[in-house]
Parts: sequence; C-alpha cells; structure tokens
Amino acid sequence: MASKKAVSKGTKSRENNNDNDTKGGSTPRTESPTAKPSAAANGSSKKRKAQDTAGKEPSKASRKSNRGVPSEAVDPVKLINYLLSSDSLALCRPKDESADLEIRGKDTRAYSTSTFTPFEELLCAQILNRPISHTLGLRSIRTIFNDPHNLNTPRAIRTAGIVGCRQALEQARTQHRQKTAEELVFVADAVVDHLGEGEDDTCLERLREECSYDAEKEKEALKKYVKGMGKTGVDIFARRIQGTWKEWYPFADQRTLETMKHLGLAGSAQELKGIVDDCWKKIGLDSVDGEDDEEKKRKVFVLLLDRAVGCGLEGNVDEVKNAIM
Repeated sequence: MASKKAVSKGTKSRENNNDNDTKGGSTPRTESPTAKPSAAANGSSKKRKAQDTAGKEPSKASRKSNRGVPSEAVDPVKLINYLLSSDSLALCRPKDESADLEIRGKDTRAYSTSTFTPFEELLCAQILNRPISHTLGLRSIRTIFNDPHNLNTPRAIRTAGIVGCRQALEQARTQHRQKTAEELVFVADAVVDHLGEGEDDTCLERLREECSYDAEKEKEALKKYVKGMGKTGVDIFARRIQGTWKEWYPFADQRTLETMKHLGLAGSAQELKGIVDDCWKKIGLDSVDGEDDEEKKRKVFVLLLDRAVGCGLEGNVDEVKNAIM
C-alpha cells in the first residue's frame, strides 16, 4: 500500500509542476522543427523490410508518390495580389486573431497586420520559436504588445521582469509561460548589454554597426548574445526584418519555401525575388509602404512569406489556390 501511495503522489506532483496550459490548444502547428526518427530505428525498419521482401517477385511498376511534386501552374500575378489583399487574411491567420481584432478594433497591434520595430521582431521570433501552436504564438504577441501590458521596449520588459512577463502570458492563455517569460527578459538584457544603446533602443543599430552591416555576422551575434535564440528563431526574425534591413534580402526559410512550392509560386528566395521583379508593374501596392520601389519590393516579399507560412500553418493552402481559380 505504501508503494502505491508513493507512485500516486509522484505522478500528481509531476502534473502540478507542468507549466503547459492545456486550455490553450491541443495538437500544435508550430514553426519549431519536429523530432526525426533515429538512424537505428530507420536501420531496423530497413532490415525488416529486406527480410519481408526476400524471395518475392519484383513488382511490375513502382507506385509514384505526389509528395514533393510541384503544384500545378498558377497565375503568379493573381496569386501575389490575392495574398497581399485583406481577402486572404482569413486563410492566413488563426480564426482567434481575426475574431480578436474584430472586437478590439483595427488599431490593435497584431503579427498579421502590423509593422514592428527590430526589437519587437526579436521578441516575436523568441515567442514563435517555442513549441506552441500558431494560434497561441500570435495571441501571445497581441497580448504583450497591447494594453494593458505594452511590453514594447527593453525598459518595459526589464521593469515587468519575469513575473510581469509571465502574468501577461497567463492572460494570453498560452503554454510554456515561465520559460517564455524568462526568454523575453533575456532578449531585453541582450539588447541593453550587447545589441543596442540602452533600455529605450528598439532599432538594434549597435548590432548593425559592430557587425559592419553583414547579415551573416549579425545572425551569429544574435545566437551568441540572445539566450535561447537558435537557428529557427533567427530564421523567423530574418523572414520579417529583411523588409527593413536590406542586407538580409532576399531570405526565405525552408518551411516557407515548401509552402510556396505547394502554392505554385517559387522554390527559392532568389526565384521568388525574380517573380516579384517580373510582375512588379501588375502588383497592387495599396497595403505596402516604402520610400522607393526597392523598399516596397522587400515589403511585398515579406508579406508574401508571412501569408504563405500562415496559410501553411493553418492548413489552408488548397483554399488559397482555389480562391484565385
């Protein structure tokens, strides 16, 4: 009897210590990479398959898979203009975000519609780097950047501290709140100590100058100084910041490129840049700001990547394609 009680007590303790809020969502669609099967498991699988097929006649024709086959041809101008339009937003962001903005108003700062400072983009990358769903990631961003929290500067983050950041994330009903709160403070500390010019700096110009505006050096510096920032986090940051930092353009991470390929638009960052250049005079620019055509092209590029990865994470690639047919 004593043994059974000890086991029950230990199980209950582990459940109480779990920081994940299961109310926030079930199986997440996340930007973080998923685990791959081990080489040993793959080797065992191949060995069993070889034994099972030994002595059997070869099949007359191998079955072809559609996986990796490029999407059917689409009109790039139609697709680009649709993705840039507000009509695509319902398919490229969580329903939770659309509903929230409907209630709180168009001035609410949101990842799908707002322009952020480099510091804010770094915070977003740190949040979206966590293994949480698209819905929870974007809800967390809306919560910390708007009233009553307004955690938009290193000073605001450091003043709130880990406790204040966690309270904001609790309001967002997200997961991994303690770890994410700690990492938000790590970002603020890194900007004050290494990447910026004090608690009110949101431009990260110190990082840029000390790395001589070299994108690769800047990426390495972010991984070095921002605790918890790895390749995935830097890729998320790069996808957005290239609209402002021209030295990072053109960039597209592999996951976004795969979605682009399924949409039938492009298979590489350079290819997508070329498509934007070729179609430029036919692209509607009502939602794009910029000092000149080069900046506007970068902003269009960023929007296309954002909408593509959004519709991919929401599982709406086919619906986007159907909308322009």
